[in-house]
Amino acid sequence: MEAPFTGGRIHESIGRLRREKAQVTVAAVPRRADVSRTFLYDNPEVRAAVTTAMAEAGERRTQTLAEQDSEREAAWRERALNAEDALEAAHAEILTQRARIRELLCQFRDLEVEWTEEAILRITTENTTFKQRVRQLTADDRTFDERLEAARSNLRFQDRGVADLEGRIADPGSTM
Repeated sequence: MEAPFTGGRIHESIGRLRREKAQVTVAAVPRRADVSRTFLYDNPEVRAAVTTAMAEAGERRTQTLAEQDSEREAAWRERALNAEDALEAAHAEILTQRARIRELLCQFRDLEVEWTEEAILRITTENTTFKQRVRQLTADDRTFDERLEAARSNLRFQDRGVADLEGRIADPGSTM
């Protein structure tokens, strides 16, 4: 009569190990059920139950690992797709930049071709002439400013003289 009772304890310990997500082993089940391993080996029903539980746990573990692998693979696949999209965008940007560089280099070459040695010499000569003309005009401007200041000073002096004469005419009795 002890076997069914102990067998019940074996099934309870297997259930507890599953709920706790602990590993179901030949050593763990009898320890939880508080029976000896000898009892486990001597009782074919209990031994079969433990073997079945171990096989089911192994299958669940295999299935869980397969699901985790699938999830990891999906995450890596998504990262790879994102990397491919970023790489395509980078390649497109590089092609756009290369096209722009080619366009600018062509414009630069066109500018170099337009300037002959004669044109460069002529423009350099004109530039020198313009610089001399600017210096001359600056000197002339300075001279005209000085003359204008002198003329204003003379005008102020003459205005004082005119005012003084007007004052004498208005007051003939004043002394000089």
